[in-house]
Amino acid sequence: MMVLSSSDGVTRRTVGSVRIGRIAGLLAGILLLAGLVAASLLFGHRVISMQAALSAIFSYNGSSVDDIIVIYSRLPRTLASVLAGAAFGVAGALIQASTRNPLADPGVLGVNAGSAFFVTLAVGFAGWQSIHAYVWASLVGAFIVSLIVSVFASAGRGGVSNVRLVLTGVGISAVLGGIGSSITLLDPVAFNAMRAWAIGSPAGATMEVVKTISPIILAGLVCSCSIASSLNITALGDDLSRTLGANALHIRIVVIISVTLLAGAGTAAVGPVGFVGLMVPHAVRWLIGADQRWILALTIIYAPILMLGADILGRLVLYPGELEAGILTALIGAPVLILLARRRGARGL
Repeated sequence: MMVLSSSDGVTRRTVGSVRIGRIAGLLAGILLLAGLVAASLLFGHRVISMQAALSAIFSYNGSSVDDIIVIYSRLPRTLASVLAGAAFGVAGALIQASTRNPLADPGVLGVNAGSAFFVTLAVGFAGWQSIHAYVWASLVGAFIVSLIVSVFASAGRGGVSNVRLVLTGVGISAVLGGIGSSITLLDPVAFNAMRAWAIGSPAGATMEVVKTISPIILAGLVCSCSIASSLNITALGDDLSRTLGANALHIRIVVIISVTLLAGAGTAAVGPVGFVGLMVPHAVRWLIGADQRWILALTIIYAPILMLGADILGRLVLYPGELEAGILTALIGAPVLILLARRRGARGL
């Protein structure tokens, strides 16, 4: 007869409570996201009833103003916010896990700036205006900067310090942002086409945008989830992860591909919205622990919550005008970045 010690019982209860907390957090996030999706469809310059919104979605005939607003404005705007939020959040979680850098984020490290810069080139010099052109240009920019960041992060035996990596990303963002701004100022047509997009807002999203980015973001999420367990091993350090059989090169390649797809498609859809990938993974990690499988799962839910919440709040605070979602996420995210940088010197995850 096997006798369980009291310590075994405590361990099992602890593991069980952690699992319950994670499931509860997932369910609460799903409910909150559903509520924000509904609020996004109902609130704006014109308040629409739930009945009218559902009627527009399931039995659209274009006979009322509410139908047109829901189908051509609020529904694509809501879907773009959800998709882009999930993309930015998971991209941030991947970069943080792969570099073991708590300050990492597609916006902070310049990935979003790379996407925006190449879109600016496509619009300013080639005159491209379609969402397909935005997506391809954005993917190229995201890939190039992701590759630069990955190489820089792995330089030398111990890599570079977390703060130094962030400063490199800030430098990349500043250079690309300055050149991009010069192009838009020299070309008024390009500036007018990109003004709201460059700040970061889903207001201009259409169903064509949603249909174009959906498969790309889905592919990025699938790639991300495929290496979630491996990211738990890499968190132990390079030497120990190699001992445990982790293929560092394979993980790095998948991370670059995933971040390229996610940050590139998200930026093409709503512009270079920053700090979503910084704040959400940190909040999730604080709530449920360091298991990357659960961090990715909850980030997919909670990052759209932040993105949608910022978009809805932006519609209301300057009514009848709007405040772009990218401005609100920056107002929240910049102080968070400063606090993280000060906390224990931002040594790592």
